[in-house]
Amino acid sequence: MSASAPPVPAPADPSRDGTARARDSAPAREPRAPGGIGSWLGPLLLRLHFWAAIVVGPFILVAALTGAAYALAPTLEQVVYADELTAPGTGPALPLADQVEAAERVVGDGGELVAVRPAPEPGDTTRVLFTGDDLIESQTRAIFVDPATAEIRGDLPVYGTSGSLPLRTTISDLHRSLGLGDVGRLYSELAASWLGVVVLAGLGLWIARRLRARGPGQARARARRDLVRPDLRATGLRRLFSWHASVGVVLTVGALFLSATGITWSQHAGDNVTALRAALSWTAPMLDTALPAEGTSAGTGTTGGAASDAAGVAADPHAGHHGAAAPGVSDVDPALFDDVLAVARTVNVDTGLVEIKPPADADSAWTVTEIKRSWPTQVDSTAVDGATLAVVDRTDFADHPLMAKLARWGVDTHMGTMFGLPNQLLLVVTALGVAAMVVFGYLMWWRRGPAGGAGRLRAGRPAPAGALVRAPWQGLVAVVAVGLVVGLFLPMVGLGLVLFIVVDALVTAARTRA
Repeated sequence: MSASAPPVPAPADPSRDGTARARDSAPAREPRAPGGIGSWLGPLLLRLHFWAAIVVGPFILVAALTGAAYALAPTLEQVVYADELTAPGTGPALPLADQVEAAERVVGDGGELVAVRPAPEPGDTTRVLFTGDDLIESQTRAIFVDPATAEIRGDLPVYGTSGSLPLRTTISDLHRSLGLGDVGRLYSELAASWLGVVVLAGLGLWIARRLRARGPGQARARARRDLVRPDLRATGLRRLFSWHASVGVVLTVGALFLSATGITWSQHAGDNVTALRAALSWTAPMLDTALPAEGTSAGTGTTGGAASDAAGVAADPHAGHHGAAAPGVSDVDPALFDDVLAVARTVNVDTGLVEIKPPADADSAWTVTEIKRSWPTQVDSTAVDGATLAVVDRTDFADHPLMAKLARWGVDTHMGTMFGLPNQLLLVVTALGVAAMVVFGYLMWWRRGPAGGAGRLRAGRPAPAGALVRAPWQGLVAVVAVGLVVGLFLPMVGLGLVLFIVVDALVTAARTRA
């Protein structure tokens, strides 16, 4: 939910006298009154919901619109880049060695080999990935090869483990940082963090309003139904409120999911999430690519050595969205791509979507990693000694901790890759619904402006202050404690909550003395 207003007062009547208009235009002053938690918590949620949405609404709106575009990007790529992604050649696939050599002839000395992604299905192209100039972080240069003829079908930069092409990369950059780098990432952190706060505050207000719905029989039932569906009979401010609240309730779960998963990408809160997962052993095992010392056996399954190599990207649920590209290597024998893949096929690699990476150095192994992010998830990986073709290590998704699996599934669902087009369409509907809530909220605020001359630009009245003044000391302590605890984990939210509490208390105190 986004910028809201006090519970559904009637729109201002232009026919009322100037005294009434002046009274409506002034912020409400609410005296201290005894009562239970409802006498101050509800108004506090209303004021928090209002001000948070007014301030953060533009960030949420931009994130929602760019997120909707990103959700459809994988499908759009299939159309925009059909020439690069499809292979017209028929017949059996050539050895990977022949395909790699064809790509190397195109690149020449312009880059070093990074990885190969064999064509997953007949009619698809093979991607041979190289380093290159003028690439952003996490990008590689992809040469698209027809696996049946070794014809070169395209030459494009691709991004991350997701292999996104320029269109999706551009949309992703806008969604993640507005194209402003690390500074711009504060925008997405604000949007992801505060979206959850605004939605939860709005949900609390909706529940309170539903509980207060009164009246005889059918009237009461209709009033409650109108809280989960728009009231098409209403007009003006009431119609806006009806749509704002109904859309918000329907999209609550989806909006909270996007907020929670989006936070894991954020700059500050994301680091806290990563540290928490590591402390609770909720991280996926990393593939150990360190070759065993001479005379020792391989396949110990331990982590360390070159485990930080990009071969372990399967353990990072965000590897498809960001992360450093692996450095290129020179003097790789193209024939080993076929041999290493054949070994991995006998271990745990059984999907067509795989990535084969040469060793980072002489002391590291080759890696073969499944990159199938749709359901069922397949991200098993195997490390192979290129000299002996012995298996060095393996990781299996089935052995990942439950929280690591949930993180993997959450990220892939957020990105629209988990369930394909249905997943993408659901994300689009949710994102556009969030955008609509923001617009409805601002329109409600604007409509609550004081009556005045026709055409005068005017902002609406804020939700009334004074809730904290009526709160008992236990309530004040609880509110401040929640702000501090949340601030430790979600800095952008915690600082904002504390600032809101302090400013709101000072404004109320000043009005009381006036």
